[in-house]
Amino acid sequence: MPWTNEHLDWLVDTGEEITTQCGKTAKIFRFDYDVSNQDIMTKWAKHFRNHYCCDGHIDILKGPAQSRTDYLLTMKFPDPAKAPGPSIRAGDFAEILVADYLTYLQGYTVPRTRYDRKGVPNESTKGSDVLAFKQDATDSSKDELLVYEVKAKLSAKPKPMLQEAIDHSAKDYLRLGESLNGIKQRMFDRQELPSIVLINRFQDSVNQPYKTRFGAAAVCSNSAFDKDVLAEADSNLHPYTNDLELVAFHGNELMSLAHALYERAAHEV
Repeated sequence: MPWTNEHLDWLVDTGEEITTQCGKTAKIFRFDYDVSNQDIMTKWAKHFRNHYCCDGHIDILKGPAQSRTDYLLTMKFPDPAKAPGPSIRAGDFAEILVADYLTYLQGYTVPRTRYDRKGVPNESTKGSDVLAFKQDATDSSKDELLVYEVKAKLSAKPKPMLQEAIDHSAKDYLRLGESLNGIKQRMFDRQELPSIVLINRFQDSVNQPYKTRFGAAAVCSNSAFDKDVLAEADSNLHPYTNDLELVAFHGNELMSLAHALYERAAHEV
């Protein structure tokens, strides 16, 4: 896949933190994007599009008389206006941003299998939002599986999105087996056989123990970003609260950015 990470140059570690009601801290990142930078926006749109459909497969999958743009907009991308399309767009945008953050800034391997096998564009894929993996070359007991829940609020008015992410993360340990199996099945369907070895390793925690950690992320437009509201979060009821990390991202008019990115992804193929 033609992945890129140049858009993460716009992700700024503010050095600030949110201290939640339960005493945990969440790092704050600000996304200072520049839509006038045509080179990075084009590369980012290609990167974004290939989460939904590999560029090399579009001509095979689309209808004979259908344009690539029409196929992507009607069969692959969530609808920009018809509910629940906009909320699905917001959620997918936020999940991919967090997956990029974990891949390129935190050094995890993050499978990108969540979006290209959706049968209905205006639905979310079942299972945990982002699964990230690290393997230690000399000690497998130090291998790590990180499971992230991501909640987005890209429109106006603050909401306790960090609490929502924590609440959903609390269920991730129950569906971890299903999430791993889902990734593995999609990898097999795409004939990514070497990648299946990675998933196999993390399906055997009994004979080959590894570290399991969890994460909760809030992705908000500036108009919905309120540190005091996010700080109301409480993770005391999370079954793995001691192994839970928190993070918050915000940026200007992120819903407009998401729509612009989908449009560019559809029309530049």
